[in-house]
Amino acid sequence: MQNINLEKLLYDGIEKNTPEEIKKDKIFNYNDKNAFTFKLTKELVQKLDLKNWFEAYKKEALVSTAGIRGPQNILYPHDTRFPINTIGITLATLAKALVLKEKYPNKNLVKLVGCEVRYNSKMYLDIIARLQANLKIRTLCPTKRQTIPIWLASFLAFKLDLVGAEYITSSHGICVKNATKDLNNQGSQFLPNESMEFVNKMEQILTTVEKEGSYEINFSASDDKLIDENAMEKLNNGIDLYCEYLSSSVANEKNIQSIKNYPKKIVIDNIGGCAYNTLSKILDKFEISKTFHWLNNEENPFFFGIGKDIKNGVFYDWSLDVTVLAKDKDNKEYFPVINSLNYCEKLKDFPLGTAVLITDPDHDRLNIVQIVDKNKKEIIEKTGVDYIELDNNRLLCVFSANQAFLMIMDYWFKTLNKEKDATYFIIKTSASSSSWDEWAQKNGVKVINTPVGFKEIASMTKKIEYKIEQGVENIEVTDIFNKKITLGKNPKMLFGGEESGGMIIGATKPIKSLHGRFALAMREKSASEAIIIASALISSNSLNGGDLVDYLKDVYEKNNIISRFDTRLDIAYYNESQADIEKLKEEKRIGELKRTKNDIFYLALAMAKLEGKINIENVREILSDTFKELDFSNLQDILFVGDGTYLKFDDKFIEIRPSGTDAKTKAYSGSNNKKESSRYIGLLGNYEGELSQTYKKYLDKEYVQNSKEKSFEVYEKYCLKDIDKREFEIKEYNF
Repeated sequence: MQNINLEKLLYDGIEKNTPEEIKKDKIFNYNDKNAFTFKLTKELVQKLDLKNWFEAYKKEALVSTAGIRGPQNILYPHDTRFPINTIGITLATLAKALVLKEKYPNKNLVKLVGCEVRYNSKMYLDIIARLQANLKIRTLCPTKRQTIPIWLASFLAFKLDLVGAEYITSSHGICVKNATKDLNNQGSQFLPNESMEFVNKMEQILTTVEKEGSYEINFSASDDKLIDENAMEKLNNGIDLYCEYLSSSVANEKNIQSIKNYPKKIVIDNIGGCAYNTLSKILDKFEISKTFHWLNNEENPFFFGIGKDIKNGVFYDWSLDVTVLAKDKDNKEYFPVINSLNYCEKLKDFPLGTAVLITDPDHDRLNIVQIVDKNKKEIIEKTGVDYIELDNNRLLCVFSANQAFLMIMDYWFKTLNKEKDATYFIIKTSASSSSWDEWAQKNGVKVINTPVGFKEIASMTKKIEYKIEQGVENIEVTDIFNKKITLGKNPKMLFGGEESGGMIIGATKPIKSLHGRFALAMREKSASEAIIIASALISSNSLNGGDLVDYLKDVYEKNNIISRFDTRLDIAYYNESQADIEKLKEEKRIGELKRTKNDIFYLALAMAKLEGKINIENVREILSDTFKELDFSNLQDILFVGDGTYLKFDDKFIEIRPSGTDAKTKAYSGSNNKKESSRYIGLLGNYEGELSQTYKKYLDKEYVQNSKEKSFEVYEKYCLKDIDKREFEIKEYNF
């Protein structure tokens, strides 16, 4: 009943705050399934305020870490007051298509389009497919235009040698958000320079409207023959090809047998997303379905009220990130999303040791929780695992992705048939746990750090592949810390991952596309792959009589890991769930100023240190003067890491970065003292960015303000170093 009331509260707020003229005027009839022409006029551009909309869209494209995201009017999706809307989707799709036509003239272009369960996603899919069909781009759609996960769209873009793919999602964001994730011919998310190609084309279209008065945009019929569901039906929506890939990796005979023999149930929580539609079929193919029990397996754009709340009397969405921490009225920390999953009731009949694998709406992230005896409370706390009480006798361990993935890479490395002459490596984002670096060093595994965002992991993977194809004898790459990593002549990727819950396992043998391209690993994080390897870990560890917390404790001890405690703080400067879009925009604008001020305070120090204007002693002096309650005497370095600032101490790290998609600051830390780390990121992450006299003694205001532009140049230089120069060649398709 509460979920129904919460959704009604959301709808009522939207109805109340949508003007009548917007409700009545759709601009064009996006429900018309016949071919039609939409004329974008100068008057319409002015009426819809498209110039200001576009400037905000362009700004997002420059920094976005996972698609150009934003809220939409879920009841009136043509509402251009919101970042995501039918007009914006139309302009962006048209621009992307025109860029491809210019890049590959007179070629048979084939793209794929897919979506998850979010509001209006299938309508956006229809718009994208029809615009592309009109421009003679064959568009593969899932059978009956049903949902598929983001990683399957990525996998098929690479495997089938498509010119690219587009996927409609906003990951684990709040329910009113949506976005288009653009995937290139490798299946990788666009880097900013790729996004800017079509953003510039959008600007050209708007300039044409300004000069000539109008621009005609043609839609094919919804059943146009170039919108191809038949090919995907023959390919079983790509599931057979993906299972073939998994069989040579995590779904090997040993792991599958271990899962089959597991006497308990492993619970998968679909949270109303798209996982069940694809993963259930994969589990059937491997004949391991009986081991699993599903929760929330129906698709639901409101996600059954998960993560939804009433805060200060209004609707509030915590998102679907189960690791988000909040504080109650007594200032005690709690997990609002976990609380909304109602596990006290849903797991009451499941035995001790039951693990729950929680995925997100587009099925690319994984979080793990497990029911553990209350007698293990001391071990749990010493290991740094968070928990909640299920009942009088049982706790629910909530493993961070840092902890879960450390266990997974350890298990995978132990069970892997290793090649004697190979150099194994992992790729991780700088904000991910330094325990991974410690583990890798202990096990002779190389570590490559990248900026935050899975597209950065994919980009580094491709750089290594390019050197392999070039026949480089001793492969070296440079990571975001400007550190050279030597990988020898036979590099093997073990793992790629990020602290926000996304991971891939490196291929045991090169992955080949239909036309012979090769990859060391797939380009997009996959919760299906993660669930299979996690299930093998759970079943194997259970046979040895332990819970996951015991396994984690063992990993820490055997590898002498010091940084056992990871902390993260997400500082939101406004309520994303605000129903009044004008208030939302203003609150976001003010929030972005706060976010930027915080970011530049640290960024300017990192850039000045990089350029030799100041040294580390100066940085210590500035920070000690600003934060008198903190000790910076053992600060070793301050570094710009692509989209944030990294402070390296001799006993911890702190990273402060602005969200690439919102008015938020994100602060991360890893150390051997959780309380101390929390204190540092709380003070540094929440700092308003004022410059002290000591700061101004070393750096003037102009230098500080210009530091952002300087950082873009440094990031671009990093991206271009060792860049993958392989040309994409369009072949004849036989599917």
